[in-house]
Amino acid sequence: MTDAHVFHGEQIRAATVLPADRRPVELHTADGLRLVGELALPVDHPPVATLVTLHPLPTHGGFMDSHVLRKASYRLPALAGIAVLRFNTRGTTSPAGTSEGAFDDGMGERFDVAAAIEYAEFHEDPPLPGRWLLGWSFGTDLALRYGLDPAIEGAILLSPPLRYSTDADLDAWAASGKPVVAIVPELDDYLRPTEARERFARIPQAEVIGVDGAKHLWVGEPAVRRVLDEIVARVAPSAYPLPTTVPGGQ
Repeated sequence: MTDAHVFHGEQIRAATVLPADRRPVELHTADGLRLVGELALPVDHPPVATLVTLHPLPTHGGFMDSHVLRKASYRLPALAGIAVLRFNTRGTTSPAGTSEGAFDDGMGERFDVAAAIEYAEFHEDPPLPGRWLLGWSFGTDLALRYGLDPAIEGAILLSPPLRYSTDADLDAWAASGKPVVAIVPELDDYLRPTEARERFARIPQAEVIGVDGAKHLWVGEPAVRRVLDEIVARVAPSAYPLPTTVPGGQ
């Protein structure tokens, strides 16, 4: 991918693409499928942390280019030194291509999550440290159900509907002690902050962040900036808060 030309001091906008080393990737699942994706890396130094992203529901338009995940890949390698792995779950299409297989209502997708975690864990050039899951909507259910892995530091959940996840899934995260951060829009279509705090109370270490005025799809640059700032505060805190203009040297 060719990065847009940006200038020092220029305002970061919705369409801003900052420099990164962007590599097409293939993930291979235990049940024999090939998934397409992209790994975005900092240009001039190894990553300090890694996001393994899980996109919204593909039957409702979710894919690896869903805008918050795409903007994370456009900004976070340059602004925070974070590697961003995005991929299409089985049967999902984006400009990068179509992953093999067919949507399986959150069941076969367990193999997709495992393949992404394995890819990040064993990537050597460069190593991908500090691996966190970043799920959005359907992707949060995949994270909660299948992402509790020794190679994962914790989970960040955007607009979690808790549609597929069970109390047993939440209890397993609770027992692990690993951090769980739920970023919940005030005006979400499925699960709003008050109910989210009640549901996530099963995980004592869970942090529920309600975002005033936000909706499930995080439309608008202020909503995106808030989400990315909350992510960076947990994953690469030395880079928090993110700048709103292009840093020098870009």
